[in-house]
Amino acid sequence: MPSFLEISSDKLSRLIGTPGAPSIIDVRTEEDFALDPRLVPGSIRRSHADVASWACSIEADAVVVVCQRGGKLSHGVAAYLRHAGIEAESLEGGFEAWIAEGLAVPEEKLPRRDLEGRTVWVTRARPKIDRIACPWLIRRFVDPKALFLFVPTTEVLEVGARFGATPFDIEEVFWSHRGELCTFDVMVEEFRLASEPLLHLARIIRAADTARLDLAPEAPGLLAASLGLSRMYSDDLEQLEAGMLLYDAFFRWCRDATEETHNWPAPKKRA
Repeated sequence: MPSFLEISSDKLSRLIGTPGAPSIIDVRTEEDFALDPRLVPGSIRRSHADVASWACSIEADAVVVVCQRGGKLSHGVAAYLRHAGIEAESLEGGFEAWIAEGLAVPEEKLPRRDLEGRTVWVTRARPKIDRIACPWLIRRFVDPKALFLFVPTTEVLEVGARFGATPFDIEEVFWSHRGELCTFDVMVEEFRLASEPLLHLARIIRAADTARLDLAPEAPGLLAASLGLSRMYSDDLEQLEAGMLLYDAFFRWCRDATEETHNWPAPKKRA
């Protein structure tokens, strides 16, 4: 049972993927990380050795610190962060406890980060489904600070080359449709995020994005909401922010509420 300065893997896994998830900082040594170069979803690597220089730059209300076994490194960094006014906990059992039951993102799949530590992505302007769903997945499970550039279709590859941005959901790039799979499916697979809720959500997104609405009964609703959002917003980034809430809701339904039904009319008490 974790102490009041620790969080369990089970509790953290319930927070990851939600808007209220804490920032996750991986402070494993280079030697430990080299033995298993995977990351807790949404985490970023930092060195424990220079925590005093970066602690005050963390822009988060709550942080979970991960080291190899949940010992001195994570507790020491968490203590430094609490001095900076940040609510900080150590992951109980560290990364070793996490991988025993949780998902882990392969570090080599992440694009290189910019000078501010963000992954940068570029895709076609005027998104509808996949180009909103993929940014949602990246921000909730891969890189919460990820930057998304929406540009004309003809300029996606050149913008990617000139600005160090990774293209997605466009033909002939790595992060795109493969056979019957849409880009969201590919990201779930490549980032090793194949949990039951995300696979369920991926099926709904694939059905709506590829006009195969028979694949999932929820797909027509997602398609309608997505097309509605695309007409409500002329600014792609504003549409993305609105779409984040839409996919938050679909994810929570896939994870927690698929068996729940509406109770109208309400059952009447016996006379």
